[in-house]
Amino acid sequence: MNAFYQHHQDNIRLQYRCFDRLLLNGLIQPFQQPERVVGFFNSYRQLYPVSRDLLRQISSQYHQWVEQRSRQWRAPILAAPEGRRDEFVEPYFRRAQPDQIVVILKAREPARLLTSVGRDNRWHLELKQRWVDQYNFYLHDARWGRMFVRICPYFPFSARVCLNQHHWLGLRLREQGIGFRQCSNAFLSCSDPEALQKLADSLTAHDLVQCGQKWLAYLTPFFTEKERKQAGCQHRLFFSQVEYCDNLIFRRRAALDQLGERL
Repeated sequence: MNAFYQHHQDNIRLQYRCFDRLLLNGLIQPFQQPERVVGFFNSYRQLYPVSRDLLRQISSQYHQWVEQRSRQWRAPILAAPEGRRDEFVEPYFRRAQPDQIVVILKAREPARLLTSVGRDNRWHLELKQRWVDQYNFYLHDARWGRMFVRICPYFPFSARVCLNQHHWLGLRLREQGIGFRQCSNAFLSCSDPEALQKLADSLTAHDLVQCGQKWLAYLTPFFTEKERKQAGCQHRLFFSQVEYCDNLIFRRRAALDQLGERL
């Protein structure tokens, strides 16, 4: 128990700690070496050399796949707004079903991708940082609730996964029949605070990886199941940003106002 909590504990009705936003970057590790990309296409696709036209064809196919699937999912492809994206996509989540993609935001963002340099049958590959149009898939995961996955449509499909433990906790509380009131990224009340904290502490790395791998595999249909298993064509996840919060919910607004005046 810290000094701040001890001093204000009479005015605090709920305290809990949990992760908030978790940003994970995803990349297919073998393809961070151009020579292994050449080996993959030669061994599994019988394609050599890996030319500029081949890479363009792969990205064009992905753009077409997203457009076709957006119609099937009834998830519109929209230009990303200049303001807060979470507020912009809020209406699309109101009737979201488990594991449903609700909207896709297309935005020009930096990505690490492969370029092919040369001509005729003499090509070599280089990894470059480029600003390109990428797809942000906003979805309601059955276990994690609201989240998004960003996929670069250019080989080797670099990615980002954004999760939030508050959404995850809300689903776990409902599963156990524990009453709570949630406002954005905070629980304002909970009928069983000890159970809330216990659930928050139960999150494991497996929970993150399982969710991330499920959606990254689904959203990169270029690879076959055999290629994923034998050639390692699956994304590995690395933390990019982790937010951990210590939430204190006060009984009265006046106590916070007085604290603000002193600060």
